[in-house]
Amino acid sequence: MRLMPIYQKPAKGHNTYPYLLCGLRVERPNQVWCADITYLPMCKAFLYLVAIIDWFTRKVLAWRISNTLEADFCVEALNEAIHRFGAPEIMNTDQGAQFTSFAWNDRLKRVGTRISMDGKGRCLDNIFIERLWRSIKYECVYLHAWETESQAKAGVGRWITFYNHHRPHTAHGGQSPAVVYFNAIETDQQVQAVA
Repeated sequence: MRLMPIYQKPAKGHNTYPYLLCGLRVERPNQVWCADITYLPMCKAFLYLVAIIDWFTRKVLAWRISNTLEADFCVEALNEAIHRFGAPEIMNTDQGAQFTSFAWNDRLKRVGTRISMDGKGRCLDNIFIERLWRSIKYECVYLHAWETESQAKAGVGRWITFYNHHRPHTAHGGQSPAVVYFNAIETDQQVQAVA
């Protein structure tokens, strides 16, 4: 099976924002988050998966599955990530209608997050989430023939738990994304307590 991108455009009247990550050194958790949507093929249909990941650690912070491309499921994932981990300094996405929607951008602005968007047609601007899609599809999605949305949610949930907590990541010396995320947060809190 081939990986197929979902090409999206901003809806009429939606704002787009400049790409803020060019030349930026990302050195800690919650400095930059990114989000994207991919499709999940099933036996007789397909679903959409949105994920929000921490750029530094590659930890999946929140995700949702939907049978439509409405912005609601993306905003739900964003709300969960902010509730559980606080707000990022920068959120990077593509220019799809979900991420240029008022609901998405208003939520980010209300928590003081700077909004960054990939250049048009530049999937490499959000390379870490594109790599996540490749991994989840080849290690999970393409190995199953899900018939229902609940089967897909359960399968994706198991894989993301494995990815976050057990899958070694070469960028972090074989440590899992969750270990790197929580160790870095703990170290940062200790430094702030001393200062």
